[in-house]
Amino acid sequence: MNPTKGMADEKPIRLGTTMADHKALKVVGLLFASITIAVMLTTALVVKGHADGHYSLEASELAE
Repeated sequence: MNPTKGMADEKPIRLGTTMADHKALKVVGLLFASITIAVMLTTALVVKGHADGHYSLEASELAE
């Protein structure tokens, strides 16, 4: 009788550890990446518009 027979097939018991769902982490990563890209693109367009003179921080043009 071999007491170790079949023990290699059993999964080890891990107490106190949690495993992350890799598919969900990819979805969250893609969500954050797409939001980051959208913010960077919007910022670049606003800065370019301000540099070209389309936007002004002065409110005097509206008052006239």
